Amino acid sequence: MKKILTILALSALTLSAQAKVRLPHIICDNMVLQQQTDARLWGWAQPGKTVKVTTSWSDQAATAKADKDGKWLVKIQTPKASYDPLSITFDDGEPLTINNVLAGEVWVCAGQSNMEMPVKGFWMCPVKDYNQTVIDAANHTGVRSVKIPSVMRSEPQDDAQCEWRICSPNTVSEFSATGYFFARTMHQALDIPIGLIEANKGGTRVESWLTKENLEKYTSDPTDSVEICKKWDKWDYHRSLLWGNGTFNPILNYTVKGILYYQGCSNVGDPGDQYSERMKLLVDQWRGQFGLGEIPFYFVQIAPYRYDDDDNAISGALLREQQFKAAQIIPNSSLVCINDLVYPYETTQIHPTQKQQVGERLAYTALNRDYGFEGVLYKSSTYKDMKIDGDAIYIHLDNNYHTDAPFEDIVGFEIAGEDKVFHPATARHFWQEGGGYWDEAMKISSPEVKNPVAVRYCFKNFQIGNVKNAANLPLFPFRTDNW
Repeated sequence: MKKILTILALSALTLSAQAKVRLPHIICDNMVLQQQTDARLWGWAQPGKTVKVTTSWSDQAATAKADKDGKWLVKIQTPKASYDPLSITFDDGEPLTINNVLAGEVWVCAGQSNMEMPVKGFWMCPVKDYNQTVIDAANHTGVRSVKIPSVMRSEPQDDAQCEWRICSPNTVSEFSATGYFFARTMHQALDIPIGLIEANKGGTRVESWLTKENLEKYTSDPTDSVEICKKWDKWDYHRSLLWGNGTFNPILNYTVKGILYYQGCSNVGDPGDQYSERMKLLVDQWRGQFGLGEIPFYFVQIAPYRYDDDDNAISGALLREQQFKAAQIIPNSSLVCINDLVYPYETTQIHPTQKQQVGERLAYTALNRDYGFEGVLYKSSTYKDMKIDGDAIYIHLDNNYHTDAPFEDIVGFEIAGEDKVFHPATARHFWQEGGGYWDEAMKISSPEVKNPVAVRYCFKNFQIGNVKNAANLPLFPFRTDNW
């Protein structure tokens, strides 16, 4: 009799659970909705049940019928961004309401450990000005974040254990540092709520986020979970497919403004143009999966680091070059240069301490490109062209906003002759009135190279230059050769 009663009780609980609409964890109290758009809301109910969705800001309701698997999805028109608390009710016969929802701007924080790194830092890896950041967090309660647990799964997941967090001195330490400094700057500029969806995992490769279909079509990586684990038995964070299935797939129904991405260290050493091509593949994939059109994709060039236990090797420089190429072939994208944001003693620190400027530079990009802040300068200088004259090479830069600084003591350049041996070079500003090409050029030379043919700037694993433009943004590392 006791067994029968237990079975009946369990059956009643099951029926009760099925009778109430279920939401993914990311749709909950304190969430931020993308403002003034058709935002998607979704969940589960009994198959065939009609779910009615009503909101505190509109008299209109949206309805959807759960399919044979119990899944449903609706779109609701969201209001203009504000700090007014909103509520949403989901009703399939038994109402469920979420509260303290805000309308604002929602950005995804994707990539590997330098995006995952929280404001409190990692072990042996602090974030600069931590205490002041915590104190200042009280001024940015309009910033909210949700961290998707970094998990591997053999199949794409549609939910993850997570909840939205309101920024405060007691919570900000857990936010992505790069993401938070982006959001803080956006909050200061726009004075509206900013939401961050943190879906990332330290150590992951670009292939970690590709789908099974893309891996099979464009790579030689295994897609069977057993084979994947065998290939990367030691470094699980390098595994392809599984991290995307478990950590990124749960957010794909969410309506977002754009994606911020900081990754690349684990792909150092990739051959040819493989990384840039796979970056484009990933962005195309994510845009297709979100189904929101060509949403902005802003990413960070990896910082100087002593790859191969050699400061002078160029494996890291080649990956940075691939990131630069990716920015040229990915529509509506922009690359942030951070070659200046390491200290000389951080040669073996894969997680540099200066995260504030990284987030700020991502924000400058978004503010200029997406929010009408034309006065905010966001581009780093890039190499434009060169001309050889005698024992010197003269170069011009693009995106310098009419300034190549510093005025003296320029460092970071090297020059080589036909022997392909590079030597440290002296760089100085050169101009000649009415001189055509020579107007406002930079002259690069070395007494060791009498007949130069090529010039490089910070094209090593770890080399810090000091050339900046009028926005105080660093010159992208470059080379004029293809050696």
